[in-house]
Amino acid sequence: MHSKDSVWSLTFALCLVLFGQTEGSAATIINFDSLSDSEILTNQFAGLTFSNATALTSGVSLNEFEFPPRSNFNVVTDDGGAIAILFSSPVLSVSGYFTYLSSLTFTAFDSGANQVGQTTSLFGSNLVLSGDPGSSPNELLALSFAGGISSVSISGDPLGGSFVLDDVTVEPLATTVPEPNSTLLCISGVLAVGALRTFFKII
Repeated sequence: MHSKDSVWSLTFALCLVLFGQTEGSAATIINFDSLSDSEILTNQFAGLTFSNATALTSGVSLNEFEFPPRSNFNVVTDDGGAIAILFSSPVLSVSGYFTYLSSLTFTAFDSGANQVGQTTSLFGSNLVLSGDPGSSPNELLALSFAGGISSVSISGDPLGGSFVLDDVTVEPLATTVPEPNSTLLCISGVLAVGALRTFFKII
């Protein structure tokens, strides 16, 4: 009797482990290259709403000799004030690559508008030709919060026009779901234990 109950206990524990696995969606990388030069950025990218952000294109409105894009040809700049990004669903982390002419403050908030993270740039300026000694363009700034980030603010000069942003990466919160293979394995285990119990009763 003890051995059969042990088998049941083992199977039940296995099911708990399998059904408790976490599964997260892949991170989203936004490089802004689908935008036109001087296009005002609002909700062109699903799940994100931008404020005070305008696209700049290399060789057109962007001085790429001081503010080189990290990838391809487009960036966004702070137009008229701090850039704000609102997420339709809370996210685990947000990061981006910044080239700036004044120091930056990158702040994260939860759904109640409470500050849950903050980081600042390493230098006062990291422009290619005239940046601070030891600096380099496209500095990575990142924030994460396990409870979920609902919005971020990126501030440089209060009047705007002080930095460009490229390759924003957003990582969603993980969700707890049963994986299909795990579900089948768990059901198979339960059926096998049931068959064993029936066999022991017969003999």
